[in-house]
Amino acid sequence: MSEVTALPLPRAVSDLPLSVGVEEEFLLVDADTGLLVPLAGAVLGRAAGPDLQREMTLYQVESATRVCWSMAEVREQLLAARRALATLAEAHGARIVATGTPVLGGVRPPPLTESDRYRTIAAEYGSLVDGLTICGCHVHIGIPDQDTGVLIGNHLRQWLPVLLALSANSPFSEGRDSGYASWRYLAWSPWPSAGAPPWFESAEDYHRGTRVLRSGGAALDPAMVYWDVRLSARHPTVELRVCDVAATVDEAVVLAALVRAIAATALSGTPAHRVPDLELRTALWRAARDGLDGAAIEPLTGRLVPAADMARALVDWTRPALRAAGDEDLVVDGIDRLLIEGTGAVRQRRAFRRRGSLVDVVRMLAAQT
Repeated sequence: MSEVTALPLPRAVSDLPLSVGVEEEFLLVDADTGLLVPLAGAVLGRAAGPDLQREMTLYQVESATRVCWSMAEVREQLLAARRALATLAEAHGARIVATGTPVLGGVRPPPLTESDRYRTIAAEYGSLVDGLTICGCHVHIGIPDQDTGVLIGNHLRQWLPVLLALSANSPFSEGRDSGYASWRYLAWSPWPSAGAPPWFESAEDYHRGTRVLRSGGAALDPAMVYWDVRLSARHPTVELRVCDVAATVDEAVVLAALVRAIAATALSGTPAHRVPDLELRTALWRAARDGLDGAAIEPLTGRLVPAADMARALVDWTRPALRAAGDEDLVVDGIDRLLIEGTGAVRQRRAFRRRGSLVDVVRMLAAQT
């Protein structure tokens, strides 16, 4: 995320909303065949910068908003970035698609962006790099200090499965249906520093955890701490990383509003439920498999319940913060739309069923993006 500055938090949930920023990753595909094309360098060219960025593989490009204070700002900047990337890609016979995994495959290992750091990662982690052609949506919330970030991270932690289910947008991978709503999350999970973070008591405790990863070689540096929630290595933010890239701008805005509302709820004094690691890991697997269209694990009881019920529970839990920020109607309407029309994963499978064509899925994704 670009141009983030340290800003004070509001004194109460009813004050000025927390700052927010969003990063989105996209795949580049051939405009005719739908196959991945390694054109990131050519597409971005001189346009690369803090708002439009390269990713680790040449199949990907990334956008980042500036610091935003309202969801209207977030939406405006995400729209502008998607349009800019689409125009740049079109000039090279390509299109950008918002999907967590490539519908039609590319080369393994994927071609990497020229960088000493990326070459080192490839050398150290071997075939794990083969699964890096995946795209997520990262939401940053501004924090005044890292202890506040850890507090917010603990509150986000219990809702990770619900946020993953809402964003599920990667059922197909390299020419086949994975059987999951979010195959991206499963493809990412073998990395030793990925997955849900432990519960931390303080920033000192958090950094003790990151030192364990680094001393054992599971992370080369702070930027390789790939937890689903982390303190950003570059910005004064707490970063939510669990979500697939959102299928549409409006869905990305709903995710950003929910993440900010969870953060505001944490600051209001509402306690977080400390979900045990095993239960959380299981709930995340279930969310990746079913998305919003099946079952979810209720963290307080461990029972299977409709995933839609957990989405509504998150809205109820954050409702005072959503209302204070003016985001209640936006989120309620957005989740209702997902429940009626389906998540990105549901819509991808629906596009495939029409003619049994994965090219149709890619075309739908490009138009929707």
